[in-house]
Amino acid sequence: QAAWNEARAYESNPDGRSKFFATFPYPYLNGPLHLGHAYTATRVDVFSRYQRMNGKNVLFPFAFHATGEPIVGMAKRVKNKDAKQLHVLRESGVPDSEISRFEDPRHIVGYYKARTIESAKAMGFAVDWRRSFVTIDPDYKKFIEWQYLRLKEMGFVVKGTHPVIYCTSCKSPTGDHDRLKGEGASPEEFILIKFDLDGKKIVCGTLRPETVYGVTNVWVNPESSLVEASVDGEDWILSKAAAAKLAEQLREVKIKREFKGAEIIGKECKAPITGRNIPILSAVFVDEGNATGIVMSVPSHAPLDYLALEDAGSKIAPISIIRTPGYGENPAIEACNRFGVKNQNDPRAEEATHEVYKKEFHEGVLNAACGEYAGLKVSQCKDRLKADFRKKGVADAMFETDEEVECRCGNRCLVKILKDQWFLKYSDEKWKQKVRKCLAKLKLYPEEIRVAFENTIEWLQDKACARRSGLGTNLPWDKDWIVETLSDSTLYPAFYTIAGVLHERKIKPEQLAPEVFDYIFTGEKKAEAAKHLDAKILDEAKREFDYWYPCDFRNSADELVPNHLTFYLFHHTALLPENKWPAGIGVNGMLLVEGEKMSKSKGNFLTISQLAGEYGADVTRCNLMYSAEGLSEPDWRRENALSLQQWIAKFLNSAEMDCEAPRDALDDWIESRLQKHVAESREAFEKTKFRTALQQGFFEPLNDLKWYGRRKRERGPGFKATVSAVCRMLSPFAPHAAEEAWESLEGEGFCCNAAFPIADEAKENREAELGEELVKAVIEDGEKILSMVKEKPESLRVFIAAEWKRGVYAKARETRNPGELIKKAMESPEVRKKGKDAVAYVNALAKNSASLRAETLAGEEELDAIEAAAEFIGSQLGVKVEVVAEEEAEEDKAKRALPFKPALLFA
Repeated sequence: QAAWNEARAYESNPDGRSKFFATFPYPYLNGPLHLGHAYTATRVDVFSRYQRMNGKNVLFPFAFHATGEPIVGMAKRVKNKDAKQLHVLRESGVPDSEISRFEDPRHIVGYYKARTIESAKAMGFAVDWRRSFVTIDPDYKKFIEWQYLRLKEMGFVVKGTHPVIYCTSCKSPTGDHDRLKGEGASPEEFILIKFDLDGKKIVCGTLRPETVYGVTNVWVNPESSLVEASVDGEDWILSKAAAAKLAEQLREVKIKREFKGAEIIGKECKAPITGRNIPILSAVFVDEGNATGIVMSVPSHAPLDYLALEDAGSKIAPISIIRTPGYGENPAIEACNRFGVKNQNDPRAEEATHEVYKKEFHEGVLNAACGEYAGLKVSQCKDRLKADFRKKGVADAMFETDEEVECRCGNRCLVKILKDQWFLKYSDEKWKQKVRKCLAKLKLYPEEIRVAFENTIEWLQDKACARRSGLGTNLPWDKDWIVETLSDSTLYPAFYTIAGVLHERKIKPEQLAPEVFDYIFTGEKKAEAAKHLDAKILDEAKREFDYWYPCDFRNSADELVPNHLTFYLFHHTALLPENKWPAGIGVNGMLLVEGEKMSKSKGNFLTISQLAGEYGADVTRCNLMYSAEGLSEPDWRRENALSLQQWIAKFLNSAEMDCEAPRDALDDWIESRLQKHVAESREAFEKTKFRTALQQGFFEPLNDLKWYGRRKRERGPGFKATVSAVCRMLSPFAPHAAEEAWESLEGEGFCCNAAFPIADEAKENREAELGEELVKAVIEDGEKILSMVKEKPESLRVFIAAEWKRGVYAKARETRNPGELIKKAMESPEVRKKGKDAVAYVNALAKNSASLRAETLAGEEELDAIEAAAEFIGSQLGVKVEVVAEEEAEEDKAKRALPFKPALLFA
């Protein structure tokens, strides 16, 4: 690494070459880099190194994220001497002398920035550090201000009233990156059905309003805290938690009294629409924190309701309201029986529920019990029923999170309807159309992730883009609001291109007027820009941007497709010309450790500094890249890391060997094999299939080198050529080991700058490859035979199949029908002479047609290959070897010889 740094090997400037610009999401500065960061960043680094070895001018920059609440929250907890927070910091290696200084959020930023750089360098990432920045740097804030001024002018930032996931402690909307739990969750509208109870409305929350026709009872948890409250002037009974949520959703809520659920259990209430009187029953499974904390029971269509009634010994009869193909009157009961569900605590109850709900939603039709709505599809009736029920005064609505969400401050979040909140108008159809156009041209790694992007674009709605607290950039027109974490992290790859110029020229933030960014990124308003910044510096920055953009490869985990990666496309299409829209995105699965999700609570949270210290950077990198490809979940396994240490050590040993022996057939063999490995490794690299690239570029050729060493003590030119190629194919994965091997090979310059191997068809030699494959097969067959004999033999006769058998073998590959094969074979006078032997041979071939080889050698080639290796075969089997053509042999055993499968006779 010192040599790389001294040579400035990874500092990239525009020149005449084709460029490759790669990025990964900058890490958040509230902790050390962990294994998940390592996996994503290593993918970018490996691909970037490969591109550099193919002659590209490569830029891989690295920056740091500090926007939002998490760092401020950490500082507050340290200041308050929060025991859990202090324990986490000590566990992660922060010394006590530093912890006291963590009361200052900016010290946290500086501390983790330094540790992050150490970790990235320890991993050998080929980063141009001149272009680094932190998202709270003054010049970056000017960049964000420019973006939001222009987005507002375009109508893509608007003020409105919308439901958002909100932290009542931070008093701000809580974006995905500000959450400890519930990343990806969004507001979901529940329909509130009002049942009459003693002159009040007992309110049940549901996502399926049609089920009111099938309600048989209401469930209440006897221990739940309920309230009687006036909601917009109407008396409701609902959970205390629900009343608090409604108060955050522009409803006027006045609590009259609080009581336990047990108070109303056993009473009867009157269902709306149907007018049926139904009982209120006890159910401990009801969560008072979900929706209204009171639940309708529909046992005909909800397996858990049916099971709860069965467990309680209730005689309540189910009411069927939906016809679904494949089910009778009561789908819930049928599904429970089919899955063998015993009670409501049986895990199979969830499977039964999922099946019924899914099938009813997609195929179900409301039956006659639903009155005027009979015949409507379940999938299409919700909005109509919701509107009609609200007109009749029997329904209302509230928003709930679709899963539990916890803010990074530790507070449980709810849905709040915000007035006068700033939103990014992702619902804008014209904007979406531009993003669809961008996606259509986008190179995706792997291609199968395209559907996830398409779906996200369709469902994505307006998103709150600012919060009241935390670090970050204030909205330039409304200083009370700060651009939130995900919303200032969309266009920043463009800032990398000019950050080096801004740093080197010591540009002050006040010089970065919006018109400066207009000119650099769009070519407009040069005259206005020149009023703030020297024209030469403007043009220098613009040249950098125009050379490096668009970004060729941005890689992240699949969980960021529904948010960050799609927002990335939206903002680029809004703010930049079409020729600067993203060119490529890579997506990978989420990392596991020993088969489990990584978490501090499980004790399997691994940091880069830990791994690089224990295994070394190269082993860590290779183990990560070999653990998965595509969208599969990578799985860090310690045993694999230990194995890789040995593989790399063996390779380094191979690089130190003398290769002075003259060329022979074995050199032809290994160089021929090498061409396939090179071609397949290169193809895998182009598709970011790094597991395959490592298999073909390292493990497979190393096995060939091992076989070469077993066959021949002195190494020749083929061995050296293979080691050289492997060194270069390994370099993107294990750059430190590759440089060490390159030096042993006396390679020119750095291995990381050497040309990636290209397959040479002229060096392909199928005869040499097949000959060596045959030698291996003879040894393996011999070892099997020897394992079954009691006395050790002294000699081995190897019988090579007669030439007539090869002609029949070729015909057998074309036709597998025994009768037709015999007819074709007997057209040859030579075969006809063999009589019964020929018939037996043909039948044997037809019987084993599936195992016939596509390629074999001619008889003379087989004979030459085995004779040339006879001494080696004998040394492996401990016998003296004689090679005999079938035609010249007297033993009956010789007749068993087949093309590419000699008969063996030990004596």
